[in-house]
Amino acid sequence: LCLRDLTVYARAHELARPIPVRYYRDDSGLEVDAIVELADGRWAAFEIKTSESKVAPAVANLKRLRKKLCESPRVQMKPPAFMAVITGIGKYVRVVEEGIYVIPIRALTA
Repeated sequence: LCLRDLTVYARAHELARPIPVRYYRDDSGLEVDAIVELADGRWAAFEIKTSESKVAPAVANLKRLRKKLCESPRVQMKPPAFMAVITGIGKYVRVVEEGIYVIPIRALTA
């Protein structure tokens, strides 16, 4: 359900790409549930977890992705606009550290 919602929101953006939401996995085993990229090059990464107990490992994974894509001289991507862990259960949106948020799925409303 969450990936469908992200796709709907991303497609509604005026700068949406034809396929705005993608899954990321590389040869080192690094995976991220969803990458949303706009036509102007801005992007965001999302991990989707069922509970708060899985937030810390998801944040670590997002940080690993950011480091790999933005600090590598081979890749040279712009930093993400933001990164987020979407949880199935949670009471409020919060900032874990600069640029990384925890968002309960019920907060994703149009």
